[in-house]
Amino acid sequence: MENKEQIFNNQLEQINVNFKYKDTVFRMIYKSKKELLSLYNAVNGTSYVNEDDLEIVTLENAVYMSMKNDISCLLDMNLQIYEHQSTVNPNMPLRNLMYITKQIEKMILNKDIYSRKLISIPNPRFIVFYNGIDKQPEKKELYLSDAYEHNEKEKNLELKVLQLNINKGYNEDIKRKCPTLFQYMEYVDKVRKFAKDCTLDEAVKKAVDDCIENDILKDFLLANKAEVVSMSIFEYDEELHKKTLLAEGYEDGYNAGVEESKKAIEESKKTIAEKDEAIAEKDEEIVSMQAEIEKQRIEIEQLKKLLEKK
Repeated sequence: MENKEQIFNNQLEQINVNFKYKDTVFRMIYKSKKELLSLYNAVNGTSYVNEDDLEIVTLENAVYMSMKNDISCLLDMNLQIYEHQSTVNPNMPLRNLMYITKQIEKMILNKDIYSRKLISIPNPRFIVFYNGIDKQPEKKELYLSDAYEHNEKEKNLELKVLQLNINKGYNEDIKRKCPTLFQYMEYVDKVRKFAKDCTLDEAVKKAVDDCIENDILKDFLLANKAEVVSMSIFEYDEELHKKTLLAEGYEDGYNAGVEESKKAIEESKKTIAEKDEAIAEKDEEIVSMQAEIEKQRIEIEQLKKLLEKK
């Protein structure tokens, strides 16, 4: 009979085989209406209690250029689009513009947009939950107009995204109101802490076991342990990969810049040498002209003296 560890490893292997699209622990937690309503209340300062009033409207198939909407929900004609990011992304307003367009298109599919009657649509709000290791402020507003080529005073199309830093020491009031958000970050911190001393997969497994032992996301982790481990390994490995690519890109860009600078310096030296040569030639011409003028002056003086004697 297989032991628990062997069963778990078999489950993990099967999940990896079927892992066509990367999900995240964040998305898994908030697929629950109960937990999503808690997050909604924490973010908006509301106190809704009926889970059935909340409708999850996440665009599961909204994949474009490897982007996917994390969580969308509708409550009292307020549409909230939530994204979870471990890297800083200034293009979130543009991405959310794509999401909201598809979302509204889906909602008014059977309505006549050419009608004289005004079609009512929900009030949208866009929030990014940031938990990366790059330093970011507690709250930051990102605007679609920041991407405009021409910075005109009147913005005919605007979209604002609120980025909330959910790392330790930031937005603690929101995390207090939403226990799963607080516990999720406790789990993330443990993964990062353990990853300093062991491999990523070992760090994730240790973090999961530690959280279960300390009653952090305990029920969720017990029910989804294999999935969480697999997703977390993929997620944090991708985060590291992205940062490596950025570092390599910076290094490549730096090296390319150095080479370009060297070429520019050589071209400048060549140009300066050519100009110095041209100046030297001009100087020789000037000296020659001055000598000719001096010669003519002497001849004129001699003629004047000769005329005076005569």
